[in-house]
Amino acid sequence: MDFEKIMTVAVVGLSDKTEKPSFRVANYLQENGYRIIPVNPTLDRVLGEQCYSELRDIPDTIEVDVVDIFRKSDAVPVIVQQAVARGNIKTIWMQEGIINEEAAKTAEKAGIEVIMDKCMLKEHQKYKSE
Repeated sequence: MDFEKIMTVAVVGLSDKTEKPSFRVANYLQENGYRIIPVNPTLDRVLGEQCYSELRDIPDTIEVDVVDIFRKSDAVPVIVQQAVARGNIKTIWMQEGIINEEAAKTAEKAGIEVIMDKCMLKEHQKYKSE
C-alpha cells in the first residue's frame, strides 16, 4: 500500500482505552498526519473526532481512503459490504490476527485492495524507514 496516497482512515472497533491496540494504532496514525474516523457504536468521541456507530453512518462528505478493522474475523463481511456499498474506499486493512478470505474476495471483486493479518502501525514504520 502506498501510504502517501491516503489521508483518511476509518478505524472500525476503535477503543477509547489507551492500552488497547486500536487506540495505539489510531493515535500513531493521527500523530503521523492521517485523519482518523472512529467507528464504535458505544462511544461519542475518540482522539478528538466524532465517533460513528457503523461505517455506513460516516457522512458521504467525508472521503475515506482506508478501512482499518479491529474486529473479530466473523464481523468482517458486514464491514466489507458497507465499504463496497459506500464506494471510493481504496483499501480494507485487517489488523494482526484478523483474516477473512470470503470478505477479502468480495472487496477485491469491487476493486478494493485488501491487506490481512498485518499491523498498520508496524507497516507504516517500515515504510517510513525505507
